[in-house]
Amino acid sequence: MLKSEVARNYPFLRPAFSRRGFVTFKFAEGVKPDEGFSLEAVFARTWGFCFGRVPASDWQVAANEVWAKVANIPVGWIHVWPRDTSPPGRSEPEKPWPAEISQIQQVLMEHAPTKAIPPNVSQESTPCPPGVWVLDCVVVEPTEWWIGIHRAGSLESRYPGGRFPIVLPEYAVSRAYLKIEEALRWSGFKIPANARWAELGSAPGGASQALLDRGYEVLGVDPAEMHPLVLSHPKFTHLRRRTPQAPRRAFRKVRWLAADINAAPNYTLDAVESIVTYPQVNIRGMILTLKLPNWQLAENIPEYMERIRSWGYNIVKARHLWNNRQEVCVAALMKPFRRKPSHS
Repeated sequence: MLKSEVARNYPFLRPAFSRRGFVTFKFAEGVKPDEGFSLEAVFARTWGFCFGRVPASDWQVAANEVWAKVANIPVGWIHVWPRDTSPPGRSEPEKPWPAEISQIQQVLMEHAPTKAIPPNVSQESTPCPPGVWVLDCVVVEPTEWWIGIHRAGSLESRYPGGRFPIVLPEYAVSRAYLKIEEALRWSGFKIPANARWAELGSAPGGASQALLDRGYEVLGVDPAEMHPLVLSHPKFTHLRRRTPQAPRRAFRKVRWLAADINAAPNYTLDAVESIVTYPQVNIRGMILTLKLPNWQLAENIPEYMERIRSWGYNIVKARHLWNNRQEVCVAALMKPFRRKPSHS
């Protein structure tokens, strides 16, 4: 998916070395990246400028070679992570990385020409400051590191491998809790503390739990039963209907919408469109999960995003989250927010 996406959007990039979970590209001959170049790709969790491979049978020797490769870069942080060897859509983001990852980071710190990272800071749980040059060390094989750099900007770029440190609470009723929590962090949307949400396809209630844990009010729309833990929450309301049968007046005070419907993308988008375009409904922002029954549908993601823009959302972005399976997340925002004129 990533290679075809890059070929479509960046024709001046050529595929180079790759393994499952790790892909490199070369600029075409005569092409140099503009200052501020940024790779925008749905299926790239993180990216950087590559300095090549470092043999790592001896970590001490490898660390010295790493720093020699980036000698002219004012590195201020270090990210080390293993390539994701899971099949597409089968990552295990809750699973801790192998112990040697933190050990490699420590060796790199010890050999750094300057203090590249504050001591006693966990790189997996502490985001690096924005604007800092980050040394990337991807452990492609146990004795093979690939080295790169990137400047920290977006929140995901401030964590190794673009993976947020999210833990599934013991009381969570489904993994949907992780998906919406990761999506909210990645979106970067500033959502008011008292926001009212509607969630389409809410059963059994994992995503609703995450929204409720943030203090939001939630209207769950789903014909299936919700978990009793969710139903008993004072800020949760269950509308036991399919979205097409849900009365539109129920959404009049809702400003934020989430959808994770187990159906093809166009069905989900039809359901969402029927709500957000309704005259008396004013949805400011959305977090949508679009299922991909087959991976070929990934080619249609630009069309799905353009359709969402046609509803008045001028900030629309998509990402295959660490917690996504065979699906992608789309975040959409109307900025500035324009309410529809009221009708008497």
